[in-house]
Amino acid sequence: MLNKEIHLSSKIFENHREKALRDGFGEGLVELGEENKDVVVLCADLKESTRCHWFADKFPERFFEVGVAEQNMATIAAGLGVAGKIPFISSYAVFSPGRNWEQIRTTIAYNDSNVKIAGHHAGISTGADGATHQATEDIATMRAMANMKVIVPLDYEEAKKATLAAAKIWGPVYIRLAREKTPEITTEKTRFVPGKSYVLWESKKPQAVIIGAGPLLYNALLAAKKLEKEKIGVVVLNSHTIKPLDENKIVELAKKYRAVVTVEEHTIIGGLGSAVAETLAKHAPTAMEFVGIQDVFGQSGEPKELIEKYGLGVDDIIKATKRAIRRK
Repeated sequence: MLNKEIHLSSKIFENHREKALRDGFGEGLVELGEENKDVVVLCADLKESTRCHWFADKFPERFFEVGVAEQNMATIAAGLGVAGKIPFISSYAVFSPGRNWEQIRTTIAYNDSNVKIAGHHAGISTGADGATHQATEDIATMRAMANMKVIVPLDYEEAKKATLAAAKIWGPVYIRLAREKTPEITTEKTRFVPGKSYVLWESKKPQAVIIGAGPLLYNALLAAKKLEKEKIGVVVLNSHTIKPLDENKIVELAKKYRAVVTVEEHTIIGGLGSAVAETLAKHAPTAMEFVGIQDVFGQSGEPKELIEKYGLGVDDIIKATKRAIRRK
């Protein structure tokens, strides 16, 4: 059953509305700009695609168009971040943190500069742009970086809340955002606390835990609904913060149900699944299955077709859940 206590949308499965995460990010920036004069935004020639143009239109004196120079963008932001500003840098994830990873590491993270990095168009659902524009390794590379926090919002509302929350967290934060419009699952009332996961779905008699982050969690909810019809109960956990991971909650659920499935639109190497496995290896060794991209690059195609091709569909999550239950 859906967790009504956390104020989810009443139309998740039927007649649901869809909205892009980048819209939540853009609206969050404008709200921050109104609240705090120290918030500044830098973009690498993609302000419309990343919705920074809303901030630029309202606060032109605090917006910096760097051009196709992501490395410069990171370095400029690092200086602003140690000088008392709260800079947000915005581009496609393959370019930032892809192209400018070393500058993020050395000038931002190493100096614990107060910079927020928005990586847009992440995952394979970017679609027709193909492998060169589909960031499927970014969580792994940013999670490994000292001082870096990593947040992967579920939907439009959570993207907005993550943007607002990032400004209040001292130090580097990476926010990962998908391109396509996705189902609205949460509402304005849904509680969002960085570092704290929450249950989206809980059956009466769970046999496994599905842990996910980002819009692909919608497929996890659809899988949970189908599994319940087969009398297989699950818990679906939204682990939106991948670093720092909510280890206490994950260990608690793993010990209780002894079968875990991780779901992410990212390579299974180094992402959410790896973070969960590392935690459980230390505290609660558990039967696990990993739903994600299997050590391959993406390709051009329609987003929904790519999700199915790379094993991220509802049926793939169902099969993985059954495998985990058989192994426990």
